[in-house]
Amino acid sequence: MLRTQGSHEAEGGARPRDAAKADRETSARADDHRALRLWLRLLTCTQLLERYMRNLLRLRFATTLPRFDLMSRLERYPEGLKMKELSHHLMVTGGNVTGIVDQLEKEALVERLPEPGDRRAFRVRLTRAGDKTFSEMARGHEEWIISVLSGLSRKEHAELFRLLAKVKSHALLITEGKDAA
Repeated sequence: MLRTQGSHEAEGGARPRDAAKADRETSARADDHRALRLWLRLLTCTQLLERYMRNLLRLRFATTLPRFDLMSRLERYPEGLKMKELSHHLMVTGGNVTGIVDQLEKEALVERLPEPGDRRAFRVRLTRAGDKTFSEMARGHEEWIISVLSGLSRKEHAELFRLLAKVKSHALLITEGKDAA
């Protein structure tokens, strides 16, 4: 499908007025495949939302998204996680996790506990103060997400959720090599 001047609008997107508003999606060319343009739209939406969440976390809670993500993971595991498990869950290097844990430990938001049976390893878990702090952040985060997605109806939420599940399922097949030709 060739894109004309107004095709951004026809496909449900707004055309930026200047370079300052340019995003990944606007880099698509007229002859790019529809799948590429859809990928760029998904990427743009993700980046816009992530940037918005990062700014709100910084302004309201003086924290970062990586710190929020780490605390979120620990909140789901009250017994704590080993550093290697944290790294795996967050899909980042052990060095990144160590730096964040060090900061949070200095602020008494997490604690390191010895790992029974392995003197070299330890578990990291939220302290009471960390749990309280994270609960406040999580409430704010949920409000922001609800607000951002309030432009869609419940029916549209369900349809988008269904379509993205289908994309995810197919992507997993492809990336795990189960659909190789």
